[in-house]
Amino acid sequence: MREKIGVILVCLLIMANSLQAQQSRVTVSGQVRVAGSKMALPFVNVALRAVKDSSLVTGTISREGGRFSLPEVNSGNYLLFISHMGYQEITRPLLVGHLSNFLDLGNIELDQNQRTLGEITVNATREPISSKMDKKTFTLSDNTSQRGGSVLEAMKNLPGVTAGQDGKVLLRGSDKVMILIDGKQTALTGIGGQSGLDNIAASAVERIEIINNPSSKYDANGNAGIINIIYKKEKREGFNGQVGLAGGLGALWEKKGNYPGIRPQYQATPKINPSLSLNYRKNKVNLFFQGDNLYTQTLNKNEFVDRFYDHGDVVRQQTKRNRNTNLATVKTGVDWFLNENNTFTVSGLFSSEKIIDRGDEPFFNADLSERRRLWQFLEDEVKTTATAAVSWQHKFKQPGRVLSAGFNYTFHREDEKYFFTNIMPAFTGLDSFKLLSDEHVADLNIDYVHPLKYGRFEIGAKFRRRYIPTNMQFKPGLHSPLDVNAGGEASYGETIPAIYGNYIFESNRLEIEAGLRVEHVSLDYYVNPNHPTYKSNGYSYTQPFPNLRLAYKFDDNNKLSLFYNRRVDRPNEVDIRIFPKYDDAEIVKVGNPGLRPQFTNTFELGYRSSWNEGYLFSSLYHKRMDATITRIGSTVPGSTLIYNIFQNAGKSYNSGVELMLSQKVSERVTFNLNLNGYQTIIDSFSVVNQYPVENVFTAAREEMFSGNIKLNGLFRLPKQVQAQLTAIYQAPDLVPQGRTFARFSIDIGVKKGIQHGKGELYLNATDVANTLNLKKEIKGKDFRYVSTDYYETQVFRLGYNYKF
Repeated sequence: MREKIGVILVCLLIMANSLQAQQSRVTVSGQVRVAGSKMALPFVNVALRAVKDSSLVTGTISREGGRFSLPEVNSGNYLLFISHMGYQEITRPLLVGHLSNFLDLGNIELDQNQRTLGEITVNATREPISSKMDKKTFTLSDNTSQRGGSVLEAMKNLPGVTAGQDGKVLLRGSDKVMILIDGKQTALTGIGGQSGLDNIAASAVERIEIINNPSSKYDANGNAGIINIIYKKEKREGFNGQVGLAGGLGALWEKKGNYPGIRPQYQATPKINPSLSLNYRKNKVNLFFQGDNLYTQTLNKNEFVDRFYDHGDVVRQQTKRNRNTNLATVKTGVDWFLNENNTFTVSGLFSSEKIIDRGDEPFFNADLSERRRLWQFLEDEVKTTATAAVSWQHKFKQPGRVLSAGFNYTFHREDEKYFFTNIMPAFTGLDSFKLLSDEHVADLNIDYVHPLKYGRFEIGAKFRRRYIPTNMQFKPGLHSPLDVNAGGEASYGETIPAIYGNYIFESNRLEIEAGLRVEHVSLDYYVNPNHPTYKSNGYSYTQPFPNLRLAYKFDDNNKLSLFYNRRVDRPNEVDIRIFPKYDDAEIVKVGNPGLRPQFTNTFELGYRSSWNEGYLFSSLYHKRMDATITRIGSTVPGSTLIYNIFQNAGKSYNSGVELMLSQKVSERVTFNLNLNGYQTIIDSFSVVNQYPVENVFTAAREEMFSGNIKLNGLFRLPKQVQAQLTAIYQAPDLVPQGRTFARFSIDIGVKKGIQHGKGELYLNATDVANTLNLKKEIKGKDFRYVSTDYYETQVFRLGYNYKF
């Protein structure tokens, strides 16, 4: 088997691809003084010249105070010339390497004796992978095969990312991913979680950053890493912007037909996404606006489940959910450049999402000859999000020395109404409930960056207060199956102060980044005192979260890095929410207020090699999780209902290898290959489920090797035409109590530049073969079930963008 895998890897590695290179620029600065007296020396000539022919690359003169600054310096070897009438000229080699965007050469003294100026490193990245190998950056305008859809769809194409169930993404096989928007946690994605990614329009996004090994300046949440979504924002002079319109159809062919007696599933589902981006900058003011509306009809779920019980009963069910969604988002703000040292930014975001779900869930016996029950539901949900942010940035005279402060406030409301029709052989019951949840989050941040001669030092502090009152009211009908006693009120309160420090050092060969973040978390969860199962609960801790990166540069094109960090996954409010969720009538999801944080230690060894037409990035990683958070399915005596409840399932491990290979085959053809293989181990564990009555679940140790393969081909054709092909394969994977099955899909896209490069037309199709579905098998104490979700994955889109 290993030999076969090796042959497959070698064959795939021959096919390479390249992702668009991104070049970073660096500002080199210093201060010229008179030797002996230390007096600042203004009007000194400072120049960078090419090593090869001494041609001038850039130059400046020192200002009053002796300070000078050389902005926009690319990586490479230079000669640094410093001269002033009456003083000895300094000529020294200068190596521009990679880590800091600002480098301070410190004090340079001129006298009759030549002083040696040490070599400085300020490298630039040439690939999407950062020079530190901790981050990958991808521009969505290059992702032709996924354009016009949601951010979730766009992410499927990115290296290391796979699409999971319930609108989530996985990094290296884990869904414990923290989602940021413009570097901040917002309620738009669940305060660092993943809710709503399938309803954020990709047209509003400039680029996406994947951070596998975050430094201490980031919140410690999310063991798999961070995905940072960067919204579009221009700062060019004058008035400019972009307008776009995309439309499409999905579910053109039926993957699997309905069980008899239910309403039709959605077909030929329309999608439409108009977007507008505006920017106006004049003198000291920069105004920006981003607005879009995403309307979709979707066959959101079409899951078939066969349940087998040890006492011999078999239940076959289908959950079909037709969804209508309309999401309008507006982001606007102003940058005020008070002077060259101080900038104020005020911004706001408003989002309103309307969701209508119409669902049918029939339950049959083993041979489908008897319908035992039909459960129909209508969900009417409105999600409203409003954020406001104020930030101040002060740039000191020393370039790169920056003090920043910011305050962010987010309000998010979920207003859900569910109406159920419970059709039984002997009666029909009408049930309903209403859920209202308001989320208030306030963040205060202070950050300071101090450049050094060979690196920089970063320190900062953050304070967060988060409060979520929730109220669920049940209205039972005839012979109601709802647990009406589980309703009522609950409130979630979270207070997190944190401080961090991060030091970065760089020499000609060696790089060191070491940081420490200390967080104190105090969480309180107040529950309706009449709740039949759960009582008020909470926890608190003060924990250190260190990070370390050591790197050795063999030369400009080859580097070896070692990473370590410790992170935490705190249960979100929806994870501990006490109210049962009935969008599946007989496999019921319930939160757990007794859930505790999951802590993870991560080790990674990475190697990057670059050449003129491509690069290879490879890494070996190992994660050790304590108090693993997962859902556990169990039954109670006398009932066939399955309750999926979040629990801490003991220790688990994830070890793997990731490869990214890119190669420009010709002027018209490039390929990119991403391979990720990992071994998942879940140790044996035993947990006590409290709901609806106390029961014990015990599981033996499980392990499985899994992985995924992604191949991207980019083809540059004549007349400004560009085409892209994406193929994705996900191997079977291990989950608590069971496994998922393999899945495969192919996406294609083509775009053409028009109107002298200002306009663009594109056409794409996702899952063109209509092969993608999610299948899994789960085994419980007295049951097992197999489910396959034939939800909508095939969508054809046509779009147009125009820049002005």
